[in-house]
Amino acid sequence: MYTAKGKINQGVLLEQYYPMVRRQALALQVKLPAGVELDDLIQAGMVGLLDARGRFDSAAGASFATFASQRIRGAMIDELRTRDWLPRSVRRSGRAVDACVRQLEQRLGRPPEEREIAAELGISLRDYQQLLSDTNNGQLMPYEELVANQGEPEADEQGPVSPFAAVLDTEQREQLIEAIAALPEREKLLMALYYQEELNLKEIGAVLGVSESRVCQLHSQAVSRLRARLMEAE
Repeated sequence: MYTAKGKINQGVLLEQYYPMVRRQALALQVKLPAGVELDDLIQAGMVGLLDARGRFDSAAGASFATFASQRIRGAMIDELRTRDWLPRSVRRSGRAVDACVRQLEQRLGRPPEEREIAAELGISLRDYQQLLSDTNNGQLMPYEELVANQGEPEADEQGPVSPFAAVLDTEQREQLIEAIAALPEREKLLMALYYQEELNLKEIGAVLGVSESRVCQLHSQAVSRLRARLMEAE
């Protein structure tokens, strides 16, 4: 992997770490609108990999794989940020969904169904589901930015830490656990499959018996429910 001068060989590096770049791109793509191309994320990740090659200091203690992983993720996030990939109108609609879910949960005393949310918003079920696809968890980007800057949180003795819980204090984490427990069963299963079992969209769709685009919609809706619950707890 190293040249005669002790430098990391670029060609070997790109070939060896391409699977890691692609894996991170796939993991990030599930949180983004359908219009974001996998190849664009991979290309940005490869730029991050080359940046890691130039910046890596073996004397710092961390392995190159760990250092590169952070740089790859950070480069993908930077690429998304520069593209302003989520329009303001979609952000506003996403906040409207959060507020609607919160109001319906308070009124009904249970998680509202999709058709109920759509009716409350004054739109068709089809338009509501399209809105879920459009927003598709732009809400999760702050976590991704945190990871890009600080590295992945480590698991504790009780097992893997979810991306949400890893960045929360003890009280917030307990609130989040309660919010996840209150999700409808299918959405709760989806979150477990993605964040704990680390299945991809196709695999989750096979388990749930739905399409990959439907997995994205359900994921977006689950996050909206969680945000509504956490806002209520503040």
